[in-house]
Amino acid sequence: MSLSYRWVIVAAGALMSCVAIGTMFSLAIFLEPMAIDTGWSRAGISSAMTLNFLVMGLGGFAWGALSDRFGARIVVTIGAVLLGLSLVLASRAGSLLSFQVTYGVLVGLAASAFFAPMIALTSGWFDTNRSLAVSLVSAGMGVAPMTISPFARWLISAYDWRTAMFDIGITAWVLLLPAVLLVRQPPKPAVAGIGSAPVADGAGLTVGQALRSPQFIVLGLTFFACCAAHSGPIFHMVSYAMLCGVAPMAAVSIYSVEGLAGLGGRLLYGVLADRLGVKPVLIAGLAIQAIVIAAYLSISQLGQFYVLAVIFGATYGGVMPLYAVLAREYFGQRILGTVFGAATMLSSLGMALGPLAGGMVFDAYANYSWLFIGSAIIGLGAVGIAIAFPPLPRRELQAA
Repeated sequence: MSLSYRWVIVAAGALMSCVAIGTMFSLAIFLEPMAIDTGWSRAGISSAMTLNFLVMGLGGFAWGALSDRFGARIVVTIGAVLLGLSLVLASRAGSLLSFQVTYGVLVGLAASAFFAPMIALTSGWFDTNRSLAVSLVSAGMGVAPMTISPFARWLISAYDWRTAMFDIGITAWVLLLPAVLLVRQPPKPAVAGIGSAPVADGAGLTVGQALRSPQFIVLGLTFFACCAAHSGPIFHMVSYAMLCGVAPMAAVSIYSVEGLAGLGGRLLYGVLADRLGVKPVLIAGLAIQAIVIAAYLSISQLGQFYVLAVIFGATYGGVMPLYAVLAREYFGQRILGTVFGAATMLSSLGMALGPLAGGMVFDAYANYSWLFIGSAIIGLGAVGIAIAFPPLPRRELQAA
């Protein structure tokens, strides 16, 4: 198979990450109309997102292990079927509990079937430009707020939240089911020839040994703290902007600007990581993220939201793919799906904190100040943990 096909894998992975993460994060757009229509509390609705991330974490580990054993195609096919079905069922939920189960559990399980398997698969297709390729797959997450979120807002305005969620579920099937047919395993070896490549110190480890290694512990804790820092501000940004007096559609546009900036940030950070090294770029990005989160406390105007959205979106979008690159360089390709799935599980626990914490903060104080203060502190903690990353494997000559 021609190695040019690897860019088809990148495109398919980007589409899948866009649809999967976009549909899941569209709950932020549904939050206000659902609360008004049903009388359910913001904390109760937001807890569905918390369940998303908890289930996504466990699912990412399981799906990653299955993709190592059976290949990525069967995993993403199951995920595509389940994602559309779960959204259709959630649109018909008659109680908060049934919504939390269908949206919180099933959507999270479905969405987790794409990220770790497709990131691991893409890494196997690339030797050079790996950071850029992984970043491009992850860029689908950046496109999601510019596509799925405005689409959800338009559907809600034209119909109601139930019809909107049902239609998004059908759309997920239409987009994902053809895309899974493009998924192929990389040729072995993925790239032939003579050159230099990092030889992972943990390439010969078992899964158990890898998960107990210092490399994985630092990787997982940094990933957890990074996601715990930005998940609340991301999820509650639309509601926060509306609380500051921004009109609903304009508030959604802030979310879209973050997504567009995240797309550019993934490209920028991917190129910088290939040229300067993954660790220094990651540490710098985490520091910028913490500073920007704190800056949200001092703004209230739409223009100010746009400025911070560009920086915030580019930063959290840019650092996220770098964890997969570090996992590949530390542990090699053989168990990458499992190891990165485990790291994703920890990151999902971090992502689960923000939506619920933000909802509880708002319900208690009718503002989001403590959410941003706490998130900024956690973001600084992520910087401190990342500094402890062990040295990356040295580069050695490959045999022809």
